Amino acid sequence: MSGNISFDRIPASIRVPGSYIEISNSRALRGLTTWPARVVLLGQRLAEGSVAALTPVRVMDAGQARGFFGSGSQLAHAFEAWFRANPTTEVWGLGVADAAGGVAATRTITVTGPATAAGSIALLVGGRRIEVAVGAGQAATAIATALQAALAASPDLAVTAAVEAAVVTLTARHKGEIGNAVEVFHSFHAGEALPAGVGLAISAGVLGTINPDITTALDAIAETWFTDIVHPWTDATSLAALEAKLALNAGPTVMRDGHGWAGLAGTHAALTTAGAARNSQFASIIGLRGAPNPPWEWAATLAAVCIPALAIDPARPVQTLALPGLIAPAIADRFTYAERDLLLRSGISTVTVNDAGQVFVERVITTYQTAPSGAEDISFLDVETMKTLAFLRYDLRSLIALRFPRYKLADDGTDFARGQAVVTPGTIRAEIVARFKQWEANGLVEGVDQFKADLIVQRNTSDPNRVDALLPPDLVNQFRVFAAQIEFRL
Repeated sequence: MSGNISFDRIPASIRVPGSYIEISNSRALRGLTTWPARVVLLGQRLAEGSVAALTPVRVMDAGQARGFFGSGSQLAHAFEAWFRANPTTEVWGLGVADAAGGVAATRTITVTGPATAAGSIALLVGGRRIEVAVGAGQAATAIATALQAALAASPDLAVTAAVEAAVVTLTARHKGEIGNAVEVFHSFHAGEALPAGVGLAISAGVLGTINPDITTALDAIAETWFTDIVHPWTDATSLAALEAKLALNAGPTVMRDGHGWAGLAGTHAALTTAGAARNSQFASIIGLRGAPNPPWEWAATLAAVCIPALAIDPARPVQTLALPGLIAPAIADRFTYAERDLLLRSGISTVTVNDAGQVFVERVITTYQTAPSGAEDISFLDVETMKTLAFLRYDLRSLIALRFPRYKLADDGTDFARGQAVVTPGTIRAEIVARFKQWEANGLVEGVDQFKADLIVQRNTSDPNRVDALLPPDLVNQFRVFAAQIEFRL
């Protein structure tokens, strides 16, 4: 059947002579869409930061972050970890002030002496190295004074330092629970040792309490779509608020899919207990014990490494990716195979460490463990599953929006002319099947015959302007385990 072509901008009746040609991009894109990775790091800022609290700002490098949020701030340290691993992905920061009623954590370093030989003291404070020379015969009080001076001369540390007699007191720059995770070690690396006659006793002091209200930060984000949120607060209230926000954003009427990344330090028992208490497919928590770098640096590094890899291919497993800049825990503090297996059964992601002390991703899982009924459920276990589903939805939305932006809707079999802006359920079905084949070619799904057999595309019986579709993609899985038996012969 012949008929008029549906133009977008050329009027149906023109009296001025000429050739009029419009350009349409509805068929321009042939490949898949690009995932719009945009990350925001939440964290606590210091008063000297140039960017006001609760103000989202794009960050280009670690130096800029120190200026925005204050040198030595928790958020500036998270950005330092991020940029060590990822200088290219779009990343924003949102600083939050300390809770007014919060308490800053403290630690003490008690020095004993005198030194019977010259040497040096090597400290790790939140993963940052401080080295102090010690002379033979130097008294404990003099050594403590020298330690305090060296700490005070390092404004990028997460703590301030005061000295009284032979005791150095470290106070977290921030109020709240995060100060409890700033670990202090001496002689951590191989070959380091205290000078003869010198002793250092590192003890916990005042416990940091009361984190900022994460809801104020989430409200400040408003409707800006961040595909990933890295955050330092792992108390139950903060995690519940974040999970609720991410679940709401992932709903079918919002569709701003996002994922939360956090780090948590503690004993194995504490980590399994904390992980078992969560159940969200939108959040991942990396567990660590005895690590010099604080948990938010682990979370920022993990996110910085995994997010671009998942943007390139959301279905490809992130296992074995290196996590640069992190100092591995001492061998005694590294989780065993059995311990890591239990963590992975309790909603906690894991890493491995090689003989050179380099840290690698082992498996990133979500905290989702049970269905609403309480039954064990692995459907949303892996971060790759969530990122693949988010991409498929985004790509399908883009396909429909670009292919049929101002189309009329008719039943299959309607005899309309070629060139008319009319779509039918059958046309949409054909586009979806073609798109599935592209997904399959890119290693995201499998089983086209099953997909076509189970795919439903039909007009809604109540709303004549609506098409309903049921898509049953079989997601590609990740190759994680190879099992074999060697049945040898002699």
